[in-house]
Amino acid sequence: MLKHPRTPLLAKMLLGLAVGYALLPFDLIPDFIPVLGQLDDLVIVPGLVIVALWLIPPGIVNECRIEAGRTNEH
Repeated sequence: MLKHPRTPLLAKMLLGLAVGYALLPFDLIPDFIPVLGQLDDLVIVPGLVIVALWLIPPGIVNECRIEAGRTNEH
C-alpha cells in the first residue's frame, strides 16, 4: 500500500513511522521499565498501522490484497 499512487500521504507517513519505529534501536519507553517497556512496542506499531488502514480507501486496500495474493502464488 505504500507504493500505491492513490494511497493518501498521511497514511503513507503513518506506515513509514510504524516501520521506522519497529526498526529503531531505541523506544519512547525504555525496555528496562517492567511491562511498560515492552507494551509500547505492542501498542504503538499496531496502532499506527490500524490508523493508516482507516485512512486508506477500501478499494485501494482490496486492490493491494489481490496484488499481494498474486505475487505469493508461484
